Amino acid sequence: MFGFIKKSLNKTVEAIKTVAPTKKITFTKDELEDILLEADVEYELVEIILREIYQEEVTREILRSKLLATLRYAEYKEPEFIPPFVELIVGVNGAGKTTTIAKLAKRYKDEGKSVLLGAGDTFRAAAIEQLTLWAQKLDIPIVSSKQGHDSSAVAYDAIDSARAKNIDHVIIDTAGRLHTQTNLANELKKIKRICNKAHPGSPHRTLLIIDGTQGNSAIIQAQAFNEMIGIDGIIITKLDGTAKGGSIFSIAYALELPILYVGTGEKPENLTPFDKFEFVDGLLDALFVEEAKEESQDSSKEEIVEQESVQEEQEPQEEIQEVQEEEQTKSVDETTDKEETATEEKEEEKIDEAASQKEEALEKFLIDERLILLKMLSDDVAFVNYSNTPVDTEIIYKDGKWQYKK
Repeated sequence: MFGFIKKSLNKTVEAIKTVAPTKKITFTKDELEDILLEADVEYELVEIILREIYQEEVTREILRSKLLATLRYAEYKEPEFIPPFVELIVGVNGAGKTTTIAKLAKRYKDEGKSVLLGAGDTFRAAAIEQLTLWAQKLDIPIVSSKQGHDSSAVAYDAIDSARAKNIDHVIIDTAGRLHTQTNLANELKKIKRICNKAHPGSPHRTLLIIDGTQGNSAIIQAQAFNEMIGIDGIIITKLDGTAKGGSIFSIAYALELPILYVGTGEKPENLTPFDKFEFVDGLLDALFVEEAKEESQDSSKEEIVEQESVQEEQEPQEEIQEVQEEEQTKSVDETTDKEETATEEKEEEKIDEAASQKEEALEKFLIDERLILLKMLSDDVAFVNYSNTPVDTEIIYKDGKWQYKK
């Protein structure tokens, strides 16, 4: 999954490299402004992100937390429903609705679910024929009518047929353009009403298809559709063909809607579930070299250890013998002192081991909870950060583990 998302960001990464050709450990806020704007993050959101950063030199983890905060609405919870699960697909013409419907249908079919399509776009020429071809290619049943017929009737017949045949999923296409926006709004509202009559509670999910190549200009059309009928989630298409990948931050932040999938290619299987962590990391990998620096430091440490080892091997044999003779002639008192020292060292080792376990537990807690350590208040209390605020919450070490302070 990660490979598909990262590969689809290639053009966005190329655009970023025009303003940040070299990977670095940290960036200034001015540099980040140029980078985010080049990736097509909306200017107002760039200003919000930079305003929430309090450091002059911005590390990967600091920027990561702020970018993830813009995607905080990305989580989606599927509603309770009685089968079939009915989805209404909306979006302007050319955004990739038909292809995306085929990708969704294939995904459900690969999961072992039965699927039925409803060719509800009776306005656009050839829309019914295109969806029918996909249905034949995927060996999936479809309910259709003729161009110009009532699209809500197609939706009703599709749901009715699915209920009779115990189909798991119904995916209904809709028109992307009528003569006026008012006509389109009325048409979509009518389809939703008819769906509810055919199967109470449906459509269970209304998905908006957005063309990724349009970047931030897609926000206005998305807001219009949301006002018309209410949108439950977004699918962004053609991500692999655009240098405007950063617009996903703007779209998610402006609409406060979850992004469910991204289109990562033209094949039916090229529909990838959107994972905000993988998406953000895919962009940051093109900017930062923090991990490479750590590896270099580790390598330097290994070289120093090797050099010390060689020096020890080259010590004169006579000096080693003298040390051994001195050890053999130590008195009983010295032996007692040594035993006491050994005991003290064991106690210190226990303390060090406990401290090491505490540090490992803290590192694991931060990774599992996706937090950033801001400040250690004491050995057992720390401040951590995740959202837009400089300090998110307090955690404590208790009963052998780190946990949120109640």
